[in-house]
Amino acid sequence: MPISISDLATVRARHPEAIAEAAARRTRRPLLGASGRLMVVAADHPGRGALGVGDDRLAMANRADLLERLCVALSRPGVDGVLATADILEDLLLLGALENKVVMGSMNRGGLAGARFELDDRFTGHRAEDMARLRFDAGKLLLRIDYEDEGSLATMLSTARAIDDMAARRLPVFVEPFISRRVGTVVRNDLSAEAVTRSIAIASGLAGTSAYTWLKLPVTDDPDDMASVLETSTLPTVLLGGEVGRDQDAAYERWRKALRLPTVHGLIVGRSLLYPAEGGVETAVDTAVGLL
Repeated sequence: MPISISDLATVRARHPEAIAEAAARRTRRPLLGASGRLMVVAADHPGRGALGVGDDRLAMANRADLLERLCVALSRPGVDGVLATADILEDLLLLGALENKVVMGSMNRGGLAGARFELDDRFTGHRAEDMARLRFDAGKLLLRIDYEDEGSLATMLSTARAIDDMAARRLPVFVEPFISRRVGTVVRNDLSAEAVTRSIAIASGLAGTSAYTWLKLPVTDDPDDMASVLETSTLPTVLLGGEVGRDQDAAYERWRKALRLPTVHGLIVGRSLLYPAEGGVETAVDTAVGLL
């Protein structure tokens, strides 16, 4: 039976097997429903030490608050699923919030925000065998490439092998590629049309098969470039929401335009929906769903 958030610590301490039991009885659904569209809420940022939203550097640090926001988002019509690390997904399993939802495990969280080794992004999260064992539906990995950082090569190699492992189990894997560079101690992602085009080409060519590979892509600096950028690959794509800043309406319009393109099947959005600059979680999620 589902439990309350206040009971999670007790259940974890006394009945850790409850997680596997909840995973075994969870009702699953296809990745894509009848509409062919996909709306997923992302909450894997804490696993990389990225807890900030806007000016609040620890906004996502309160786990009970984050879980409440996720449960609200998952309850809204049109929300298909959630992307998160093992600890968060297992909390949601125990809360009974993942019934008939797409469950997407976050795979590489070793590139800690601000670390010297950030671009050697090790696979410290879900493995393909974990997702198969827990009956999860897909995985997601982050691939940031800095041509001047050797850590990117290690990430590329481990990414390719992770895609192979997922494909061997017929599990979709969503690859989030960027061309990146360091500005001082901060890694910045290049969202120019040329950089995003190059990242798509590199990500699409990884591993021994691309049969189960999806792309998770940002909207370029100039949204008018997205049509030509997405001609780089035939792989199915979802848009990365990212932080929208203060001008939510402008961000939503960028997403709306890109969602019309033929290879784009949906959105994966996190902090901007769970911690909106204006209004509540319900309003932000409903607005994003309306774009689909």
